[in-house]
Amino acid sequence: QVQLVESGGGLVQAGGSLRLSCVASVRVVSSDPVGWFRQCPGKEREFVASMTWSGRGITYADFVKGRFTISRDNAKNTLYLQMNSLQPEDTAVYYCNRVNGLAPNYYGMDPWGQGTLVTVSS
Repeated sequence: QVQLVESGGGLVQAGGSLRLSCVASVRVVSSDPVGWFRQCPGKEREFVASMTWSGRGITYADFVKGRFTISRDNAKNTLYLQMNSLQPEDTAVYYCNRVNGLAPNYYGMDPWGQGTLVTVSS
């Protein structure tokens, strides 16, 4: 079991950018997919993006539409999500987790952390 702690959320105006970070408590196996999920107000948690810790297999949800970029820094054991052109509908709590499942039914492998809240104002 890997503990992942998210940070970097905040309040931003529509069209703005944020970078989320996720620090892993232990070194993640390089072939394990890790990624981001989000839960918008009143909705189910959904998959956003994932990649293997080795940097392969980058996958995005359709709604990302080229606005978000997932990356990692192995030396820092940290996963990132760069979010550009944010819109009010991107308002959500964002979580990171190891990823399992097959498209489009991805799910998190470890207990969920507290996440980080992103609020986009119009």
